[in-house]
Amino acid sequence: MQLPAITLPTVELPFDIPVLLHPAVVHFAIALPVVILLLELINLILRKKAISGVSFFLILLTVVVSIGAYFTGLVDGKEAYPALSEAAKEALSEHKTLGTYLMLASGVLLLLKLLAMLAGKGILKGLYLLVLIAFVVGIFEQGKEGGELVYKYGMNVEQVKTLDDKIFDLEEALEEAAEKTETVKEESAPSETEVTPEPTAPVTLPEETIPVETMPVETMPVETIKETVTETVETKVEEAVIKVEGMPEEMVQPQIPMH
Repeated sequence: MQLPAITLPTVELPFDIPVLLHPAVVHFAIALPVVILLLELINLILRKKAISGVSFFLILLTVVVSIGAYFTGLVDGKEAYPALSEAAKEALSEHKTLGTYLMLASGVLLLLKLLAMLAGKGILKGLYLLVLIAFVVGIFEQGKEGGELVYKYGMNVEQVKTLDDKIFDLEEALEEAAEKTETVKEESAPSETEVTPEPTAPVTLPEETIPVETMPVETMPVETIKETVTETVETKVEEAVIKVEGMPEEMVQPQIPMH
């Protein structure tokens, strides 16, 4: 279940928090509530005021550590945020929200412990133990999310950041190479468009006239062959006569006597 976002007023610290201090602080923020829960369970049997006093001191220390974990987490988160993916940024936002609730819950836990010590009644002690158990569960969930940010998304891992920078540089080089390739292709393309010749209509030659019925020579009678040859010779003679008659006569120039 995603918790509703909560925004606290910005607090300007008089000193700078170094980067990567958050992992060292959160170890105490996880370990101290577990120790407190064990002391309270033991004190249910022993009922010693000394154990209750130690538990109160450890809760006070937990409040201080929770505040330190919150501010160191802000510094580390701002440092790693630009290099994170969209999924990692969403996980970081959820981690910050849960951390804010846990920091405020540590103050509520301290107040309940103080009231339980002053009142000494079972109802307040029972409420305090329930809140303490819920706080420990929330701390474990917060530690799990923090581990995923480091091991799954590579948050605040210098080697991962270096590899991301190299990948970014390679992507830029690849884009530049692609642009140069497109430019070379455009320059090498022919300036004039090739003209495709239009298809010409096929030329049809006049077909030779072929006689419809042609009788083989072997089957033709002798008289028919003589008549055919005679007709052919007469036809050629007539064509020759026509050509001769059609030629113009030579013009005879008169002779002029030369003196």
